Amino acid sequence: MLNPVPTSYIYLPPTEPYLSVVYADDDILVVDKPSGLLSVPGKDPALADCLALRAAVRYPGAQIVHRLDKDTSGIMVLALSRRAVSALGIQFEKRQTKKAYVARVWGDLAEDSGRVDLPLITDWENKPRQRVDLELGRVAQTDWTVTGREEGVSRVRLVPRTGRTHQLRVHMMSIGHPILGDVFYATGAALAAADRLQLHAEALSFAHPADGKMRDFVVPSPF
Repeated sequence: MLNPVPTSYIYLPPTEPYLSVVYADDDILVVDKPSGLLSVPGKDPALADCLALRAAVRYPGAQIVHRLDKDTSGIMVLALSRRAVSALGIQFEKRQTKKAYVARVWGDLAEDSGRVDLPLITDWENKPRQRVDLELGRVAQTDWTVTGREEGVSRVRLVPRTGRTHQLRVHMMSIGHPILGDVFYATGAALAAADRLQLHAEALSFAHPADGKMRDFVVPSPF
């Protein structure tokens, strides 16, 4: 049984570095978001500090075109021009971008690779959690590959074929291998095994708004 959804917490996002820039030009800003920092501000004024705000301070006009969960770290791209907002927005909407994540999950996966194909829906009684619903859920698919095996822990590369909320987290939990340190979907030893969610957006590829050529960006996992 999952732990109760936290109803309150103190939001203390990391401040060093204030903004980790991977690449920037006239159209795009590529950054490495730390675990614990919101992508966009929350409704409560105490949740104002976020990647969008920090980027706008350093790069006026910077706009979010996709998000990562607060507890997920890794690579994100923001738009710095009107054409970038449009071009990147279309690519994310039509799933033309390519993403890859690194995760450490509880247990030894029996196979070396596979696909999780389980539809997801919001768990309305336990928001922001999501859950598998074979009848009403939206199509959600995740490809996984084992890249390392520790004692009782597997290191995996996760490639989402769809972009549902908490997709990677729910899918790994649903096949019996929750991501370590996941406060929403891990319990017991799997939750206690790490002091942060062991999920990192490592690679992102997209067509540059200026010339349409594919750009590949990688931020190695911190764990």
